[in-house]
Amino acid sequence: MEKKIKIVTIGGGSSYTPELMEGFIKRYEELPIKEIWLVDVERGKEKQRIVADLAQRMWDASPYKVRIHTTLNRREALADADFVTTQFRVGLLEARIKDERIPDLHGMLGQETNGAGGMMKAFRTIPVIGQIIEDMKELCPNAWLINFTNPSGMVTEAAIKQFGWKKTIGLCNVPGIAEMKEPENIGYKPGELTYQFAGLNHFHWHKVTNHKGEDVTHLILKHINEKNGGTPVNIYQAPFPTELLDTMGLIPCGYHRYYYLQDEMLEHSLHEFSEGGTRAEQMYQVEKELFDLYSQPGLHEKPELLSKRGGAYYSDAACECISAIYNNKQLRMTVSTQNNGAISFLPSDCIVEVTSLISAKGAEPLAWGTMPPAQRGWLQMMKAMEECVIEAAITGDYGIALEAFTLNPLVQSGRNGKRVLDELLVAHEKYLPQFKTKIKELKEQGIETDDPVVKELLNKNL
Repeated sequence: MEKKIKIVTIGGGSSYTPELMEGFIKRYEELPIKEIWLVDVERGKEKQRIVADLAQRMWDASPYKVRIHTTLNRREALADADFVTTQFRVGLLEARIKDERIPDLHGMLGQETNGAGGMMKAFRTIPVIGQIIEDMKELCPNAWLINFTNPSGMVTEAAIKQFGWKKTIGLCNVPGIAEMKEPENIGYKPGELTYQFAGLNHFHWHKVTNHKGEDVTHLILKHINEKNGGTPVNIYQAPFPTELLDTMGLIPCGYHRYYYLQDEMLEHSLHEFSEGGTRAEQMYQVEKELFDLYSQPGLHEKPELLSKRGGAYYSDAACECISAIYNNKQLRMTVSTQNNGAISFLPSDCIVEVTSLISAKGAEPLAWGTMPPAQRGWLQMMKAMEECVIEAAITGDYGIALEAFTLNPLVQSGRNGKRVLDELLVAHEKYLPQFKTKIKELKEQGIETDDPVVKELLNKNL
């Protein structure tokens, strides 16, 4: 008899969960699920309840009898799980608001997975993934961990390399968006072109061939600055210089705009800030509207409004990855996994985001080989920065954290970068116990942010 599957989602009260349910319902005939557990924290309890009710309505409207379980006790859910998906945000959206507003206040890019905000999110998140893995070792030692908690690449590297959970795969929606949006610009349908990606999470390039094996990368590059060119909706679409693209001969991901077009992206970020609404605050409003929709008893499907969130398609990718493992599909997907020589000039044991074959064995990365000097240099520097971030997140070593800030191209080093790091540490004190001693010292020095929105959040203990 076919074994029924138990799925646990950490961060089950996320607004993305309905998309996850839609993906599981769509694949039920190949992915027979017995039970789904949605886990969250006390502060997310109400959202968890709303999402769980909608999830159950979605299953009840399907032909399948699957029950949704909720708990605030992670260990209760994890027992005998087959797959654990992670989509949590330590500190909820209020933490993202701090990550974006404090750098902006100092004339620096505020962005949730890149620059200062992305590193700070990693400091909060990596210790928690370690705690989850400790529970998994005891309660579900054979489970797969499918991570799409950002910054996905660094979280996945910590899970595999530092915490020893080899059965981990990291996901991102950016490759999937490119594969869905780009083909139509050159007269193809999704699935008719062959994609190969290589790099790091939110810092990869890709090349494309058609069914004849002909390289069509240069054709796609001509459309990259168009509205439907494959850039995720959460990234301001400053135009790439055509000369840069022609020389590169590879398709950069949307997040590369933050690095290749720093002035334009920073100007846009600061303009949003001056208008009183960072991306985080915009998403705060979108999420409120989503949960108002989710609360409607007549709703039993994923609403269209969810597509306005930058993470759309994350959940569907998770379902496809789980199905590929369960059914030993040898499916071609782009994931974060151990390099194993796929990118020849990066350490074999580091985590990279590359096109891989997904089967019952997990992810087997496809060899990319070398890259032109510029891309090779970028990746070596960014990987060094990631390694410093991970070490600082685990050890609480302030010097290593400062070194990561100095390495990151989106952080202005020197006094300004140090000040941003210090203010972010103090603002996130509640979620950074590993930095307790340094934060105490900074507070004694009078370090605090001048941003009134962040101050209000801190007064509310958020």
